[in-house]
Amino acid sequence: MSGKHVAVLMGGISSERPVSLSSGTACAAALEGQGYTVTRVDVGRDISRVLEALKPDVAFNALHGPFGEDGTIQGVLEYLEIPYTHSGVLASALAMDKRQAKIVAAQAGIPVAEAVVMNRFDIGNTHPMAPPYVVKPVREGSSFGVVIVREDMAHPPQILTSSEWRYGDLVMVERYVAGRELTCGVMDGRPLGVIEVVPLGHGFYDYDSKYVAGGSQHILPAQISPKIYQKIQSLAAEAHRVIGCRGVSRSDFRYDDRFSEDGDLIWLELNNQPGMTPTSLVPEMAAHEGIAFGEFVSWMVEDASCSR
Repeated sequence: MSGKHVAVLMGGISSERPVSLSSGTACAAALEGQGYTVTRVDVGRDISRVLEALKPDVAFNALHGPFGEDGTIQGVLEYLEIPYTHSGVLASALAMDKRQAKIVAAQAGIPVAEAVVMNRFDIGNTHPMAPPYVVKPVREGSSFGVVIVREDMAHPPQILTSSEWRYGDLVMVERYVAGRELTCGVMDGRPLGVIEVVPLGHGFYDYDSKYVAGGSQHILPAQISPKIYQKIQSLAAEAHRVIGCRGVSRSDFRYDDRFSEDGDLIWLELNNQPGMTPTSLVPEMAAHEGIAFGEFVSWMVEDASCSR
């Protein structure tokens, strides 16, 4: 292949460290199989010094969560002038902030659920909106901190004001949308297939559903009408575009078709650093398109740049 030296950035300091290690390990092995020289880098706060010493041709960003996909590491890589994969500084910061991403998406005509952002301590014992609703940290991924408040709950969950809460004080309170969990990847601005995710033994697509083998069933292509399938693809591509993403992203949706085929289709959020683990969705979508995993990660390396 190109003979490029690729530093695969993994691990990191966020709550998604285990997921990142899994993603990075899979990507590093695949890149070696494609002929690249690979250095696995477990990212710490000394990352700039480490990269200055390594002098890689490309940084493959397999980090997840704060610091890894919020524009921070992207800024470090821009400063060091090391080409990197996935989205740039601004798009990464925007995608990671659920409130700002929702504002941009809504202005582009992408359907979103009603929501309000609050300090978790201001919620207290009174529902901030009529249940059912969802409370989620404004800047987290992998469903960390997501709480569904059902109609029969007399007050908001006490975990929100507990000392055990580790996900920041700003939370988004969002109308709960019943129905199917659908997701669509985008590669270089082009939508991939739509997967329906069916959690097994879980109330929603939580951390275990995502990363534990057998935690969920993936139906690809999703068994929905061609009209809705194509609409999801179009909305995923538009979200990728308006948020300013590069490389690969994934948009998540809820689709309530209990009363009509048109139903209630809602864009939830965009993941600008989708997981690349053995149970991850976007590699499965790429494989469905005939793109093998090694070819997929190789494309990301060759797409890498600064000023993204």
